[in-house]
Amino acid sequence: MGRTMRAGVPGRPGKQQALFTHSRLLQDFSANRPTMLTMRNQYKFLIRLSIFAALSCAGGLESAVAFTPEKNVKKNPGRADYTVTGKVVSSENEALPGVSIVEKGTNKGTTTDIDGAFSINLTNPGTTLIFSFIGYASKEVVVDGATNLDITLDSDAKGLDEVVIVGYSAKKARYLSSSVSTISSQKLRDVTSNELPNLLQGKAPGVVVSTNSGDPTSPARIVIRGSGTISANSRPLYVVDGNIDGSYNPVDVENVTVLKDVAATGLYGSRAANGVIIVNTKMGKAGKTEINFNNTFGWAEATTGNFRLMDSQELFDFQSTFNPRNESVLQRNTNWWNEAFRTAFVNNHNVSVSGGSDKTTFYVSGNYYKEQGTVIENDKTGFNFRTNLKSQLTKKLTAAVLFNGQYTKDNYQNSNTLYDAYTNLPFDPAYENGAPTDGRSYPNWLGRDRENFLHSIQYNYANAKSLRTTLDVNLDYDLTDKITLSSYNRANFGSGSGVTYSDRRTKQGGANGGELYNNNNNNYRLLTSNRVRYSEEFGKHNLTLLGVAEAETSFSELNTTSGKGLPAGQDVLSVATDILVSPTGYSEQVAFRKFLGQADYNYDNRYFLVGSVVNEFSSLFGKNNSSANFFQLGASWVLSNENFLKNNKVLTFAKLRLSHGTVGNAAIPNFASLGLYTISQSASYAGVPGAQPFQKGNPDLTWEKIRASNLGFDISLWNRIDLAVDIYNKKSEDLLYQKPLTATTGYSYVWVNAGSVRNRGVEFSLTSRNLTGKELTWETDFNMAFNRNKILSLSGGAATFRPGNRLPLAAGHDMGEFNLPIWAGVNPENGDPQWEKLVTDANGNVTKELTNAYSTVQTAQSRQFTGKSTNPKFTGGITNTLTYKAFTLSAFLNFVYGNWVFNESRAYFDNDGLYESYNQMILAKGWSRWEKPGDIATHPKPIVGGNKDSNQSSSRYLEDGSYIRLRNVRLGYNIPADALKRIGFARANIFVSADNLWTGTKFTGPDPESSMSFEDTPGLSSIKYPISRKLLFGVNFTL
Repeated sequence: MGRTMRAGVPGRPGKQQALFTHSRLLQDFSANRPTMLTMRNQYKFLIRLSIFAALSCAGGLESAVAFTPEKNVKKNPGRADYTVTGKVVSSENEALPGVSIVEKGTNKGTTTDIDGAFSINLTNPGTTLIFSFIGYASKEVVVDGATNLDITLDSDAKGLDEVVIVGYSAKKARYLSSSVSTISSQKLRDVTSNELPNLLQGKAPGVVVSTNSGDPTSPARIVIRGSGTISANSRPLYVVDGNIDGSYNPVDVENVTVLKDVAATGLYGSRAANGVIIVNTKMGKAGKTEINFNNTFGWAEATTGNFRLMDSQELFDFQSTFNPRNESVLQRNTNWWNEAFRTAFVNNHNVSVSGGSDKTTFYVSGNYYKEQGTVIENDKTGFNFRTNLKSQLTKKLTAAVLFNGQYTKDNYQNSNTLYDAYTNLPFDPAYENGAPTDGRSYPNWLGRDRENFLHSIQYNYANAKSLRTTLDVNLDYDLTDKITLSSYNRANFGSGSGVTYSDRRTKQGGANGGELYNNNNNNYRLLTSNRVRYSEEFGKHNLTLLGVAEAETSFSELNTTSGKGLPAGQDVLSVATDILVSPTGYSEQVAFRKFLGQADYNYDNRYFLVGSVVNEFSSLFGKNNSSANFFQLGASWVLSNENFLKNNKVLTFAKLRLSHGTVGNAAIPNFASLGLYTISQSASYAGVPGAQPFQKGNPDLTWEKIRASNLGFDISLWNRIDLAVDIYNKKSEDLLYQKPLTATTGYSYVWVNAGSVRNRGVEFSLTSRNLTGKELTWETDFNMAFNRNKILSLSGGAATFRPGNRLPLAAGHDMGEFNLPIWAGVNPENGDPQWEKLVTDANGNVTKELTNAYSTVQTAQSRQFTGKSTNPKFTGGITNTLTYKAFTLSAFLNFVYGNWVFNESRAYFDNDGLYESYNQMILAKGWSRWEKPGDIATHPKPIVGGNKDSNQSSSRYLEDGSYIRLRNVRLGYNIPADALKRIGFARANIFVSADNLWTGTKFTGPDPESSMSFEDTPGLSSIKYPISRKLLFGVNFTL
């Protein structure tokens, strides 16, 4: 006996929206009793049971599900079932699998199979079918009695008609006046990571992503259009589903839009000073409920680049040239690198259910992700759950409720593992009698630090756990056909804990009889954004007015405790015999408020003008400057809509864009403007903790201000080649700077506004559909960006901030320019190191002379700006995608050129004899050591104790960090529809993917990629955790 599920509109019984018949499911159950089920029938039954459960869930969400035996369902005798079949193809006559087909006004629908074919049962031969597919324009077709339909969907011409979220508005890409880059979920999937920044690398011009480590617990950094701040952070603002901040999983992302110019970013206020990344997650679609499974698994290994460490024989031979060892050390040849690194396992599994009616849609997903680091004992595990519901509650009111929950656990690498892997001598044993050797007690240990990480990791650990939830409630109400009221509201809640344990049996914990650090944190953020929009059309004129009132409050607290003197293996504070460090903690609350007014005008879809004014308040700034006003202007001209270019077969689209505006930057610590004291035991008096000043207050601290202009154009040729070019000028003024103070002031530092920085650049983005045949297609995506950075001025007329630093701040120089003693090579006569020394005569003339005395060149007078910067001259990426029948092959390369990296770790293992107790690196191609008078060499003569400080900080260790990397190659296969029908699948795809297969670079370390963000130490490579090369397999299928 079959059953029918009827789904109705909440609160409106009797208004039938859909009819789902599950008779086949129940027939399977009655016909195939448990004792008679074959493996195949069990599998089919479970699949259909999953669909039944999903549909029941969907009905439950609509609060209107009733189950009725099918025999009791009264069918309209005048409306017999009517079947329509057909095929959907592109304008190039390619079959389109996965096209959504919905009977208008119902939730009855289907999707096309791998060959683009479909079949749908209708109740009315005169109904209308809606065909929709990502990247193509939707089409409505009246059936009008036809039984077979051949449908052609037109491309969106690289999304020119795709709706893009910019600020608080949605516009077609062809009508934007701002510089934006949109990346679809399909173009994000060609690198395996659960971190969005990694997926964006090389995908958008002007967006520089730097992965400083292969540690899966270490996030990548993003810098958009160059660093324009010196102490405030340079992170872009994330906007998720229309609201600021929020948690998400990359698997659930529908598309990402990067806003780069102030005309677009300024609408979000001061938090958007460094650019905006808009993340839109997937929503359900009206029609047939779909269940999607996505599974990826594979292996990863560390890359080593041009870097190699010596083995026992090589190290013995090298050291024999200046301090011979006894040959007995050759009895062992421990490869500490292989001991520290492993072949790691990566797996990512996701299941989602989506669908709905024309009134209510839903998307529900769950994700499990685990990535082992290539360093032993290091991994990241994550669980994510998302529910997106959207419903038209009444004719005028639409509501969306979105929830995301995210739990992660990070197991950090042992603090000494990487260091020991690089420096431990191959002469020392990793194991003794089958157990890891304790270097402290081993009598003949030759390495300096007497540390074996394999012994430590048996007992020590460090990990962190976090739980984060995001809840959105968004309402849109059409007050009239011209006025819409909206209220978007978000609540973020987070909590976390961290533990670091060092057992008394290890070197790290031995001095204090065992150590334990605990920390716990909690935070929340509440945001409400209320908007009113007025739209008017009069003739060829279109005007939209927008008003926004936004308020936000956030709270955070942290507590840390620690203890020492713990029995072996006891990692709880209650057994500690003493306090290691006095407990610390804080709680803080911050408030923001913003008002926005915007006018958006266009004439005949040819001329566009947009202007906005923003007023912001922040509790972070001094009481004299807590609020500020900013403005944004934009204009564009769609030339291809003019009569002289309309219907041009070559230049099919052309647009000029211009924008200018200002925005503030408030990315500084809480209470930066206030005078602060620390209360601790270190300032105690008579055993009572005292207060000690450390930050001087500044009531005049004001917003960092950014003034930027952008000129761009977009063109399409023959509807096959799309080109976008942007030229920008961005100036940051009143830079926020944490200025150090002398000890005589009684304070450590004060926050001040300290100068100005300029970034100028050009960006290119090109998409070319090279081949568009029926069976073979080839598409190329290419982007490239150039940026130049310059410090224009510093406060108080100062020439330099942070003198003596490798990266000082100096007017007239790049923010990332290195200032170092200049290495002048090796003296061919005696093998001594040489540096350039600046000498000033009595007349003020400066000359250079060579010296082998390092102490004379590390002075402020002799340190020189090198003209070499951490900032690259240009960056970019290129993707080629080929499809042949059911196969898809893609290859993605990204490149960075003109940046320099200080390879600090060479001071440890390329030190000319200074550290005999450290292993050494094999000389790179083209390098040589001095051996006899007359030798032209790159390396000085090795001497016991080092050769005249040759390994000290200088331009010797400054290396070209340019590289080109084959970031990903992916081969996928769509399983034919005939094969899928036999197992009840709608679509299925299998693929093999490889990440970081090859890197071309001159850099001599394991990996040239280093941070370019001033939140870290940019341009530094030291004891590097190299990135991973991955081989992955995957299967995705849809029921």
